[in-house]
Amino acid sequence: MPDKTPLYAEHLSASGKMVDFAGWSMPVNYGSQIEEHMAVRQSAGMFDVSHMTIIDVTGAQAEPFLQRLVANDVSRLAQLQALYGALLNARGGVIDDLIVYRIGDGFRCVVNASTRSKVLDWFTQHSPAGVVFQHKPQVMLAVQGPLAISKLAAVRDIPGLAELQHFYAHEHERWLIGRTGYTGEDGVEVMLPEADGVALWRDLLEVGVRPAGLGARDTLRLEAGLNLYGQDLDEAHTPISSNIAWTVALEPSDRDFIGRAAVAAEVANPTEKLTGILLQDKGVLRHGQTITTEHGTGVITSGSYSPSLQGSIGLARVPQAAKGECHVDIRGKYKSARLVRPPFMKNGSPRYKLDVNN
Repeated sequence: MPDKTPLYAEHLSASGKMVDFAGWSMPVNYGSQIEEHMAVRQSAGMFDVSHMTIIDVTGAQAEPFLQRLVANDVSRLAQLQALYGALLNARGGVIDDLIVYRIGDGFRCVVNASTRSKVLDWFTQHSPAGVVFQHKPQVMLAVQGPLAISKLAAVRDIPGLAELQHFYAHEHERWLIGRTGYTGEDGVEVMLPEADGVALWRDLLEVGVRPAGLGARDTLRLEAGLNLYGQDLDEAHTPISSNIAWTVALEPSDRDFIGRAAVAAEVANPTEKLTGILLQDKGVLRHGQTITTEHGTGVITSGSYSPSLQGSIGLARVPQAAKGECHVDIRGKYKSARLVRPPFMKNGSPRYKLDVNN
């Protein structure tokens, strides 16, 4: 049987359609995925992300430990600041992507649900004396959308919430509130005790924050050009070929993080890239479809219908030189498409117009 988050009963009460996701019973939608998607784009929605893995890292060697494991540079974090990064294997492949916060006398890492066991094993394998890491199950609630902050402020008096900067966190009683998200919209991700999490969910419902499921979460992140681990990121590809080269800190040059040599070599001689794709024919882009470009073939890593652009969009891994017009094999038919630079949405507005051939 899949695990259940502390908000499981709340999902059932809200008519959530439950599915097995990475060993967890999670809502895929509460009736209309498109309405949930548009609520986040236009107002505010909330996601139960309590299945995510929270790991607190403390001890005298906590910072050197993470400097060795994370390709980004955690030493530059100020107190309560966060960064996005990746754990790499020796070949530069992505074991997982994560957010790291500097809190108290240590760090908090938030990693994916599907990679929990291998990340904890990786930490165990590489942890020296002087490092303590602990998995901390909590409710984690993502409140996202242009009205997310005002809706949260309407139900809780949280001094300093409105001034919280992006990729910083705020401590409120036993809560950690990060100005982060996975939708391309403003909002927060709140980590808090179970009883507080259930109460907050119910209170946000009362002020019109719409519950949103995995389906809307996927289309929102895709429009924002954000990667999904297991599709756009995996152990066979480096951050350089996955459109997150900016998360690799090669300076200072003497920091020997795992995978450094492999990613440095690929920076010098990239052969492929992850980019956006717009379908210009009828159909829907899906993971695994083959792309033909003037410079060779590629593959769709993520694809879906975009409620905001009202057409099909995706992310694609293609030869480094590929650009512009291309074709996608959809059930044996070659459909016209165009490679573009993600994201597809920025500041609540589409960056591209879909001209679908009739």
